[in-house]
Amino acid sequence: MNKFLAFFLLAFVSFQTSGIAQQKILKEAVERAKKEGFSGVILVAGKGEILFEEAMGMRTYENRILLHKDDIFELASLSKQFTAMMIMMCEEKGLLDFDDPLANYIDIPYPGITIRNLLTHTSGLPDYQAIMDEHWDKSRVAGNPEILEYLREYAPQKSFGPGAKYEYSNTGYVLLASVVEKVTGEDFVKLSKAWIFDPLKMKNSGIRALEEKAGVMTFAAGYLKNEEGKFVNANTFHSSDYTVWLGNRKGPGRVSSNVKDLYKWDQALYKEKLVSKETMEAAFTPYKLDDGFLSYYGFGWEIKPQSPFGKMVMHTGDNPGYKTIIVRYIEENKTIIILNNNAYPDMMRLVEAATLSLGKW
Repeated sequence: MNKFLAFFLLAFVSFQTSGIAQQKILKEAVERAKKEGFSGVILVAGKGEILFEEAMGMRTYENRILLHKDDIFELASLSKQFTAMMIMMCEEKGLLDFDDPLANYIDIPYPGITIRNLLTHTSGLPDYQAIMDEHWDKSRVAGNPEILEYLREYAPQKSFGPGAKYEYSNTGYVLLASVVEKVTGEDFVKLSKAWIFDPLKMKNSGIRALEEKAGVMTFAAGYLKNEEGKFVNANTFHSSDYTVWLGNRKGPGRVSSNVKDLYKWDQALYKEKLVSKETMEAAFTPYKLDDGFLSYYGFGWEIKPQSPFGKMVMHTGDNPGYKTIIVRYIEENKTIIILNNNAYPDMMRLVEAATLSLGKW
């Protein structure tokens, strides 16, 4: 996110240029990305209107099928905003409180952690993937119950005391999904569909198993370059193996969607369709650490109090072959969504160009 700080200083100056010039910046950035081999979909919107949308690259490289605007991508850590929303909905239903101890719901050997600590990445929990990578039989597929079992059995040392500092934690979001299942008695995958995706008519979104993804013709596979510099399916790389043997995990990732559905989600957050305005404000509020300093991660969102368009919330995602980002300028209802399926290295340049283009839109 440090890249954004320098960018914002430039943006305040750049917004003095004409609207035509600013929109030209986006078009030129997109053309440059195309020449560099970017594969993905870009959506830019303002005040309830889609202003720019374009797909480029390949859904599948093997048989040269082009990407389309409605194609579905793995969201990776963008999924965390949906997990956080499920917790927020549970709170509004009276099933839990943000400041409840985790121990009220989940038995793990790490006392003092609250639901709020999990949401804001201030729990200090160890990395579950490292534990599973070391001890799990990778011929089997693990999910949340197995992850919890191994956290209890091996109990690696936590990084710090709850609330002491911020440290991004996939483990925390596994536990949040498990809390949802505990307080509702329902499966997190099915409940996410019933509580979020169906009500918002996000018909292309879901938490899909590997076999389900294979059955979706419009699913954009993730690609990485091999030693010869050719794009091959990311699942053929050893670094992608965890997506199989941790294939039943819930909470930190695994939601797949497209830009249109994400834009429905974005707009719904303004309209109290899922939770109240007060709860959304809590989600976009920095966490006060034990030393009094603020940590700028809310409930599933990174927070920037100042930007060219006021307060900004955003999140990125990174899975083998996939890079994703959603940027929301919530004071002016302006949104940038980029989904990429070939590990494009310069997503921020596209975000910066899109932000500049919004200056006169």
